[in-house]
Amino acid sequence: AQEQAVNNVLRAKDVAIVHGPPGTGKTTTLVEAIYETLRRENQVLVCAQSNMAVDWISERLVDRGVNVLRIGNPTKVNDKMLSFTYERRFADHPDYPQLWSIREAIRKLRQNRKRRRDEGYHQKIERLKSRATELEIRINAELFGEARVIASTLAGSASRLLVGQKFGTLFIDEAAQALEPACWIAIRRASRVVLAGDHCQLPPTVKSIEALRGGLGTTLMERIVRQKPDVVTLLKTQYRMNEQIMRFSSDWFYGGMVEAAPQIRFRGILDFDNPMAWIDTADVEGKEEFVGESFGRINRAEAQLTLDTLQEYFTKIGKQRILDERIDVGVISPYRAQVQLLRRLIKKKEFFKPYRGLISVNTVDGFQGQERDIIVISLVRANADGQIGFLSDLRRMNVAITRARMKLIILGDVQTMTRHPFYKKLYEYLMELRS
Repeated sequence: AQEQAVNNVLRAKDVAIVHGPPGTGKTTTLVEAIYETLRRENQVLVCAQSNMAVDWISERLVDRGVNVLRIGNPTKVNDKMLSFTYERRFADHPDYPQLWSIREAIRKLRQNRKRRRDEGYHQKIERLKSRATELEIRINAELFGEARVIASTLAGSASRLLVGQKFGTLFIDEAAQALEPACWIAIRRASRVVLAGDHCQLPPTVKSIEALRGGLGTTLMERIVRQKPDVVTLLKTQYRMNEQIMRFSSDWFYGGMVEAAPQIRFRGILDFDNPMAWIDTADVEGKEEFVGESFGRINRAEAQLTLDTLQEYFTKIGKQRILDERIDVGVISPYRAQVQLLRRLIKKKEFFKPYRGLISVNTVDGFQGQERDIIVISLVRANADGQIGFLSDLRRMNVAITRARMKLIILGDVQTMTRHPFYKKLYEYLMELRS
């Protein structure tokens, strides 16, 4: 499927979509597609909504030996990509010292008030300015001429440095998280566009209810998938999860099309262990409550049970093996207040001290694009009316359950959660696996 996707990208006339479900190697495929496109095009534009996503794809291209020029605010670029930024490359250019000394001469002339009365003052300033502009144009031409990939955020593609620049192909990574207006900023610069992402995972962040009503939450990628399904290539083999962990997500979100690669199909940590479990928090009488000024939602009993469950599982595996094999854990909760509570509890508990570097606790959004050997999810919601709030945005849950390579443990109040058809089906699936 990856090869097929690359071929479809190369053949596409105006638009192509690489739809990459969790663990299917979307980034690898996109890097390959960019690499192959560069065999026939001199330069391409690569964009994403966030600086982090731009840096991630850029790093992978640099690792393949591609000359990348990173456009954007250097303070928002990660350390590895700093030396590839326009600013750093500009300052490292052999002609830069000459340009600097001309600018310095202009500054000194302007400071010298007596000289301003001289007849030749203005001519001298103009001559120096024109020489500086000439040098700047030359340095820019060289920097842009050498680069095979120009990388920026979608908004950053409006930079004055790219005025008048045209590209054969634009690649947009994480397109399912990109706002449509931002996409058009970059699309104006290209004849063809390739979007890569997964609209069944996290959507873009839109805080305005009015904007959501107006349709800003619907991405360009979603619209194209709906209107032009023939330009979409679905990556169907995933290389991350045990087959049983992946199966539910594949059936619910991807029409059962995603399969596990043979080498990881049965991956697990303990023999005869079920790769998935749901622990009902009704037994510990977990109740959701609001805390702090922002009224964050927490469930104390569930947080404690999360720690107990993880401790019990760690004890089964054994300390030495966890440390030797660097078995890593992600503890996820959709609610930030619960994340903070879990972090505090883990920090306080002596048992987890040796494993500090192996355990990360975060929200679903904080785990997008990542994976761990073990994932533990604390759902928090527990109430009499079956209210589950934004847990009904199932794309969020899709991200959470597909971070696990070998073991997935869900903690939640069964009665509250299973009133929703998705969680009911998920719970039934897990009960089926147990039997």
